[in-house]
Amino acid sequence: MDEEIIKHNHTGRLGQVSIYLGKLFRIFIHERDWKGLPLSAAIALMVAFVMGKNLFTNMERLKAGAFAIVCVCIWNGFFNSIQVVCRERAIVKREHRSGLHISAYIGAHMIYQAFICLLQVIISIAIYKWYGIVFPEESIVTGNFILDFGITLWLITYAADMMALMVSCIVKTTTAAMTVMPFLLIIQLVFAGVIFSFSGGPAAIVQKMTFSHWGTVAICSVADYNDLTSHALFSAIYQFRSVPEIKSLVDYIQRTNIRYKMDILSAQSMKESLYAGTIPNILKCWGVLAIIGLVCVTIGIICLEMIDRDKR
Repeated sequence: MDEEIIKHNHTGRLGQVSIYLGKLFRIFIHERDWKGLPLSAAIALMVAFVMGKNLFTNMERLKAGAFAIVCVCIWNGFFNSIQVVCRERAIVKREHRSGLHISAYIGAHMIYQAFICLLQVIISIAIYKWYGIVFPEESIVTGNFILDFGITLWLITYAADMMALMVSCIVKTTTAAMTVMPFLLIIQLVFAGVIFSFSGGPAAIVQKMTFSHWGTVAICSVADYNDLTSHALFSAIYQFRSVPEIKSLVDYIQRTNIRYKMDILSAQSMKESLYAGTIPNILKCWGVLAIIGLVCVTIGIICLEMIDRDKR
């Protein structure tokens, strides 16, 4: 530790980033910090099992599946860094007084967490492919759906990671961090715009500030939600098939091409400009996710700069 303090006194921010980044990767390798990656694979497999292989075939499946995938990203991101700063707060305080730049310390964590998030996204997509989920062949931004999809998942995971890093910078104990995390998780789930929709008022403002909302919109936009069919109309009829007359109607619909026409008609009524599969819309979602992560990091740095005021 003394060696690191000496280095802080004679090293600029970039040098300190390099020192701490090396430390984080040594921890990743030698102290088995990678053991959380199999958990990411298990969560992705569970969600794939629930979503099924036809995730990208119709509007209802896509919207529900996008929300489930966002939940995976949030879970991974939150657990990546919710305790990383507060569990070594005493060390950070001592080294800060010896010349450590907080921005360099957080910068090292940002780079390291970007790497961890990338690994988690690669693992998740590999699990989805292995399970047999059928992905669209093309996408509008890069031309490759897997790449656009991967960028979206990484931005969601990284935004969640940076929010957790912010919390870890603000609170003083790991217990407090783990207490705050469920509240943040509930806010992201409630205001994602899938379970509940908000058209105005304070709730709509909160919704636009959540990365879960923009992540769901981004996934639906990348998968071209508005170009899919919808089974909503037929499903509404199908659930009453216990009535003999309706069962006869359902059988007739399934024997003819009326089912396809119903799906098209239902899809036309369910199109949303929010999910437009256009480059500007997708880039907007990506940009908002990046901004949310940047704001969280900025707040975290500002709060951690005041670490010398700790009473303990």
